[in-house]
Parts: sequence; structure tokens; C-alpha cells
Amino acid sequence: MPQMDRHKNRTVYIEFIANENFVNLPYKERLTITFITSGSMNLQLNGRPVKIVAPSILCLSMEDKIEVIEKQNVSSQSFCFHPDFFNTAHFSENTGYLSTNLKIKTGLLLFGKDKIHTRVYAVDEKIYLKLYEWFFIMGTEVYAQSDSLWVCRIKKYLIQILGLIEELNHHSEESPVNLVLEYIHINYSDKITLEDLTRCAHLNRVSLNKSFQDLCGCTAMAYLLAYRLKVSESLLTHTDMSLNEIARATGFEYDTYFIKQFLAKKGMTPTEFRKNSREFSSHQ
Repeated sequence: MPQMDRHKNRTVYIEFIANENFVNLPYKERLTITFITSGSMNLQLNGRPVKIVAPSILCLSMEDKIEVIEKQNVSSQSFCFHPDFFNTAHFSENTGYLSTNLKIKTGLLLFGKDKIHTRVYAVDEKIYLKLYEWFFIMGTEVYAQSDSLWVCRIKKYLIQILGLIEELNHHSEESPVNLVLEYIHINYSDKITLEDLTRCAHLNRVSLNKSFQDLCGCTAMAYLLAYRLKVSESLLTHTDMSLNEIARATGFEYDTYFIKQFLAKKGMTPTEFRKNSREFSSHQ
């Protein structure tokens, strides 16, 4: 059932299912992320046999056809949302909601039909706890609506979850650099030191940075900063979260440091970037 936003008197077309039984999947007019936390199951997904072993993520669109053949001790939860939830609208106390041409692009391909992806994404122990935490908070926000930015906060977790799955599926080879990339994509919102990255790669600083320079064109810590700023751009564009909350969500200890780094790398402050992105969308 859609949520009624008690803070802003609007209907939000999202649902959180704490105990997914797979009877109603896929949900009508919804995209769905299902987090299978235990057990295993055999499916027919769009005519193809698929085996899912927990922990895994299943991404479904409303056009998918799914039939459960067998389930064994499965526990799972789902977050589903209307595709328009990817669209961005900004709220003003004076004018209400203003539609824009902005659209969240992160994770869209995870729901697309192709011959490469089965729509099932394995979750290893390194990312399980992070996904479990994000799903738990997202589900809590759906029911609690803790403040007027609860929808923005859910969009934040949606961007983080889909972005993490997307990034991890880009790097299948277990090279030292890919191990560090995986570590960054999982833990960028936490404090990370160069020592953490060298320990992850089992390389010294010089070797790690040379390998990173060869593959990514920058040092490991420069990549970390660039990735944090990339996520912050999405949050600035698609949510009304405060700079302090965005800073903390992307691993910057203080909003002043976040603003300083954003200005140095992007040539404008986060507030100017947010304003420009909205003005650009309104003229498209």
C-alpha cells in the first residue's frame, strides 16, 4: 500500500515488505529490490531457471515473470517503488512540489532485460552487513517517517544500495586494485585511511598507488575522494538533505571539509551545484 506522507500531505508510491513470501512478485507498477538473507530457492525467471542462494539481491521490474519452483528456509525482505520514484521533484513551502527533468540513473540497468544479467546479484560477507543496515533503516523510515526528509533519506539509501550492487558487478577479477575498489564502494561512508587500503590490497603505499595510477589514472585516496563526491552529487541533485547530512553520508567528517573539497574539485560549492542542477533541469 502506498505511503501517505504525514509531513507534506502527499502520497508516496513505495512499500516495504518485511517478510517477502514471493506470492505477489513482481508487484504491479513497481520496481522491486528483494534482499534474500537466508535459505535457497529455485525460480523460473522470464523463462530461465535461476537458483538463488542467500545472501543475494533480486532486482525485478513489473514486466518480469517469476515462478517459484522450490524454497528452502528462505527469509527475505523487499523494497518496491513506482518507477516515478526515480524522478526528482523538489518541495517548496511556498509553491509546493515542483517537477523537474532530473532522474536518478544509478542502478537503472539492474532492472533491465538483457542476456548478461540474471537480475540476481550475489552478496558476500563483506557487503552483507552494510546492505542489512541500509535495508533495516530504509524499512524503518517507511513506517516511522521520522521527519519531513524521510523520503529524501529513503532515496539516499536507494542510491547507495543500487550504486553498490552496480559497482561490485563491474569488477569480477580479484586483483589488488579491484579489492580496494570493492572496499571503497562498500565503506566510503565510513572513515578510511590509506593504511586501510594498503592492508586490503596487501601492498605498500608506493605499489598500491602505482597500480591505481595505471588502472584508474589517480591514487587510491584520490579515487576515494572522487567517488565520495560522485555520490554527493546524486544526493545534492535528487534529495533535499542538508549539507551536513550529505557530508556524513559520504564519509566527510564535517560539512565544512565537504564544502572545501567539493569547491576545490568541482569549482563551485555544493549549494551552487544543487542550485545549478535544478535550474538546468527546469529549462530542459
